[in-house]
Order: sequence, then C-alpha cells, then structure tokens
Amino acid sequence: MSGKANERELFYGEKLGKMIRCETISNAFQQDLSKFYRFHEVLEKLFPNIHRVCEKHEFNGSLLFKWKGKGQGEPILFMSHQDVVEASGEWKHDPFSGEIADGAVWGRGTVDTKGSLFCFLQAVEELISKDYVPECDVYLASSCTEEIGGEGAPLTVKWLQDNGVHLKFLMDEGGMIKEEPMKGVKGRFAMVGCLEKGYGDIRFTAKGNGGHASVPQKQTPLTRLAAFMMDIENHNPFTSKMNPTVAEMFRRMAPYTEGPLGKVMKYERQLEPLLEKLLPKVNPLGAAMITTTLNFTMAKGSDGLNVIPQEASVTGNMRFIHHQGVEESLALVSKIAEKYGIETEPILIHQPCPVVDYKGKPFRLIEHVVKKMYPGVIVAPYAMTGGTDARFYTPVCENSIRFAPLEINEQQYQSIHGIDENISLSALPPAVDFYKRIVRHMEGWKE
Repeated sequence: MSGKANERELFYGEKLGKMIRCETISNAFQQDLSKFYRFHEVLEKLFPNIHRVCEKHEFNGSLLFKWKGKGQGEPILFMSHQDVVEASGEWKHDPFSGEIADGAVWGRGTVDTKGSLFCFLQAVEELISKDYVPECDVYLASSCTEEIGGEGAPLTVKWLQDNGVHLKFLMDEGGMIKEEPMKGVKGRFAMVGCLEKGYGDIRFTAKGNGGHASVPQKQTPLTRLAAFMMDIENHNPFTSKMNPTVAEMFRRMAPYTEGPLGKVMKYERQLEPLLEKLLPKVNPLGAAMITTTLNFTMAKGSDGLNVIPQEASVTGNMRFIHHQGVEESLALVSKIAEKYGIETEPILIHQPCPVVDYKGKPFRLIEHVVKKMYPGVIVAPYAMTGGTDARFYTPVCENSIRFAPLEINEQQYQSIHGIDENISLSALPPAVDFYKRIVRHMEGWKE
C-alpha cells in the first residue's frame, strides 16, 4: 500500500473519528435533540463545501441536503442515520473515543452507520471542491431517529412529497461487502438489499382471576402465554416460499457454496421445494429471507413476587414476508392465540416494502460500480431480515437499495449493536470513490 493511500486513509479516519466522538445515542422515551445539534456543528466544520453549496433542511434533528444539479433526469438520494444505540459492556477502546488503532477507527457508529454517512458526505465534499455539478439533483439524508423508528425519515419524506420530489433511486444502509456472508459460502460478496420485509410489534394478552400465589391455580394468564409461545416455537404457522430475490442470490452463490446446500442451490429451480424445507434446518438467516418470522421480546406479569396476575402479556416482533403479508400472518397467529384465550393487539405495523428488481437499471448500476471498485467481489441481491429508514420512502421511490459500500470482516459485522464496533481505515477510500462514481454515472451511464 502506498504512502499516499495511507495518508488518505488516516485523513479519512481522523474525520470519521470526530463524528464518532460526538455521542448521538437515541432514546425512544427521552430524545435529547441537543446532542444532534452538536453533531450538526461537527458536520459543518468537517464538510464546509456541502454547507456552502447545498440547500440544508432540518427536521427536529434530522438532516436533508439538496445538491442542485443541471436538471437532467430524476434525482437520487444517499442516506445513513446519525443516531446510534447505547454502548454498554467492556470495550477495547472507549466507544466514543473515535480512536485510530490497529488499522481501524473504533467506536459506536463506525459501522452502523456514521461510516457510510462520512463516505458519501466526503464524496460530495470532494466533488464540490472540484467545481463539479451533477446532472441530476442529489439529496443527502440523515435521520436521528432510525434506531427508535421515530419521525426523522417520515418528516423528510413529507418534505420531499410536498416539494414534488420523486427519486430515481436511493441508497440506504443494508448489505455490505463481506467474506463468507452465509455459512459455507466462500468468497467476497457485495450483498445488495433488494427486499425489506414488513414490520410488526404485537401484544398478546391473557386475562384471569388472579389471586395469592400460595393457592395453586391452573391455566393462569402466564401459563397460557407460555403454552402459546411454545406452540408457536414448535409448530411454525408460517409458510416458507422462495422469492425471486433470494432465488437469484442462491444462484449467484451456488458456485462458491460447499456441501449439500451448494448442490441444492445450483439446481434451485428444480429443487425449490426441497430448498424451502432444507433452509430452515441448516441456515436460520437464509430461512428468515423466505418466511414471516415471530420472536417474543418482552413480558409482563404481576408486580408482586407472590401474586398471580389477573392480566399478563408478552410482546412479539414480527417480520412479514411478501407472499404472506400482514393480514394473513396476523390472522394465523391470532387463531393460535385464541386457542389459549389470548387477545392479539397490533402495536405498530409496517407493510412489506416494494421489491427492487435486480434486473433493473438502478441495481445494475450498483453492480457495475462494485465490479469496477472491488475486483473479485461477487454482487448478489438479498432479502433484508431487519428494518431500515428506507421503508418510509415508498411514497417517493420505487427503487430503495439497501447497500453501503464498506468492506467489513466477521468481527466488525458482529460488533453492530455489540461491543468493539470498528471499521478498517482501508475500507474508507474505496467507499468514498464508490459514491463519486455513482454520482458521475448519472451523466448517462450505459452498460
């Protein structure tokens, strides 16, 4: 690696480190906006060209910049959230130090997602410094409420709607570049999220007579809830069904996959029913891409150690697959709950998002640039099992691509929402150049 490249890596790492040192933990119950305004001040110092040239909008701590282009074609948007989750546990480096050590920048948000936020801001900053003017308008968005499912992205989308903006495509967090993205799949893959499942928080409530714990009772609210949860766990009510996104992912992964799963992947079309049955047993992540899921997350009973509750509840988190969406999935769960005298109450529901066509031009552009920037990396569409702010953009965009062009290793992947989150310095320059190429290719890219 040349000295020039190392200087660039270090320069970028120091800038990202300053963003990390500004603590921006979001809290659903007590959101402190002052920390985000302090973060905005840091961004203003780090990216003066953007603040000089671009039109800035702020929505209760969330940001939107408009970089005006020549008016040729529909605009595009890059987005990454500025808020982060808490950083408990024992860290090798302080989670808000932004320390540079062992060839990496350390701290909460380096991967999720101040790293990608830095990269596209830096890309635009450098293009502006060269007096470059994009063909189309380019928007840069950063919500401060992604981690809590708050108002940042919806308020941004409302502004876009009110101003008649319809996006050609957007790029949000999602897949990255990683070796062995699924167990047994050998190679470096750029996992480009094309499908985002729907989201649901559901409360299941059981009621009874309650009483003193010294007098045994059967079929109490808690035991009925326990029986219900075990029924769901032992008898999955949802149907696994291959979708075109995951089928294409398997087709591209097949030559690099070891063992029986690789052989089944290779002949996915002929062996689709077998793969639908095999996947849940051998690969939970792959299984989650082809079915609705329900996991129980919270529980509440009585407030007394010796009190049988009159009412108890558990909360389940559901991710709805497209072929068995919100209404059908909820009906299946509600029917099982009724067997145990349990009421079902949706708390928060988001419908599954429009699927990005991996044959379409926005995906093919991402694929083209990845191949140019990252030789030897295989590009694969995939179904996201988690949620992103991109889900709110459906009214203004049909092509919401979930991909950040950062190359990470297994430890860095595991550090997301965990301890010792960090990003390699060497991952930053190619990611900055990636966003530059995307902007420049809007001048009339052809395959």
